[in-house]
Amino acid sequence: MPAETSGRGRITARVPLAVQETLEAAAGLTGATLNQFVVQSALREAERVIEQERVICLSARDSQAFVAALDRPLPPNAALRAALDDYVARRDDQTGTLDWAPRSKRV
Repeated sequence: MPAETSGRGRITARVPLAVQETLEAAAGLTGATLNQFVVQSALREAERVIEQERVICLSARDSQAFVAALDRPLPPNAALRAALDDYVARRDDQTGTLDWAPRSKRV
């Protein structure tokens, strides 16, 4: 969706006539234009969806288990130790960069 020069975008939708009439009726009841009503409603729903995806709700028991796991992490296994050794071997302490090259894929 390209933006117009004024920094605004445009959204259009084709809907069945019954849907349009319902939206117009609801907009009229709230004192908003159809465009205002649709944008405000869509924005509220978009914010709700984003919030729902960003927030993890845990029960009290699950929350306690999560915090306990953070407080007492498992010791590093062989794979984690190997990854750390690989990182340390590749790291350039002078520049803070990593000498990285992709590994060949296993078949």
